[in-house]
Amino acid sequence: MRTYDFSPLYRATVGFDRIADLMDRVLSADAPQPTYPPYNIEKTDENAYRITIAVAGFTGDELNVEVKEGALLVSARKAAEEEGKTYLHRGIATRAFERRFALADHVKVTGATHADGMLHVDLVREVPEALKPRRIEIAGPSTVEAKAVEKAEV
Repeated sequence: MRTYDFSPLYRATVGFDRIADLMDRVLSADAPQPTYPPYNIEKTDENAYRITIAVAGFTGDELNVEVKEGALLVSARKAAEEEGKTYLHRGIATRAFERRFALADHVKVTGATHADGMLHVDLVREVPEALKPRRIEIAGPSTVEAKAVEKAEV
């Protein structure tokens, strides 16, 4: 497998530490990526997203969703095992898990719902007005000349 050296990126940029760290994490071959529980990420609108995680066997009280340091952290821990049950086959995994999703700047979690064994986490990207594109009015030569004449008369 190839390895990439991002040190030139660190030397030539300022303020992109978070992106560089994300690239390091994604391209790191040392840490195996967890596959449990399965999840979907869908784009529901131009600036809205939904993460759906299959959490069969967990109740809403056993699930935890929090945003911390630019990341969405979803975890679950089963309460005590029920006594007196004997399983011949146990295919529904209810082992504890922790799933982390890196959030882009200005992405906010708007809510979470748990229904039919699925946990839905809704997100929205809220770009501040200062960062949105804005139209700059172009002044014609007559407008500039008129302002210069007004200043000269005063």
